[in-house]
Amino acid sequence: MSEKKRILVADDEPRILKFLTGFLSREGFEVVTAADSSEVMAVFEESSPDLILLDIMMPHIDGFEVCRKIREISKVPIIILSAKNETLDKIMGLSLGCDDYLTKPFDSAELLLRIKAVMRRAAARSAHPEADDVIRFPGITINRTSRTVEVADRETELTPKEFELLWLLAGHPKQVFTREQLLYQIWDTEYADDTGIVTTLVKRTREKIEEDPANPRFIKTVRGVGYKFGVTAE
Repeated sequence: MSEKKRILVADDEPRILKFLTGFLSREGFEVVTAADSSEVMAVFEESSPDLILLDIMMPHIDGFEVCRKIREISKVPIIILSAKNETLDKIMGLSLGCDDYLTKPFDSAELLLRIKAVMRRAAARSAHPEADDVIRFPGITINRTSRTVEVADRETELTPKEFELLWLLAGHPKQVFTREQLLYQIWDTEYADDTGIVTTLVKRTREKIEEDPANPRFIKTVRGVGYKFGVTAE
């Protein structure tokens, strides 16, 4: 019998915590909880969860900052649960590296589908060794093993989603990707339907890797279509 997957549920609403604990337990998961943002990191470090359900509007520190802190030390899948339905909040969460964003009130069946989809993608990534995954082009080296990027011999830090975008484009330098294709590859289009998320992610990535983000060398815009990697091997 396979070991139960552990989910950390972080929410300041007792009703939500009680419901999700019962629902996820019945679905075969082990559940640990945190009632406010100050508890999340401690519970995370103690329990080593396989996935985190993270509320945004919690006391002390908001969920966005919690997401940022976790992403500095871990690739654990994160699904944001939030009453905030604004596009900017979704873009912020997804740009910081969360894997999905679901607004309250939510359907429990849909939540379960999203949890399984995110865990499936995480398992697929871990099942393929990345030992020799290095892409080199003039002026840039991308190492998927160490998750590092060197631009002109200077290491540049990217968020997980920024790295995934750059890795995907650089791995297919002759291919033009539409925004919809990038959504599918990076976030899974079953759930992410706002192409503004891609536009924002491209902008943030360019600011970190391009000498002149307004005149990019690496991530090129193909007007009316999408984006491509603009440097070819020597």
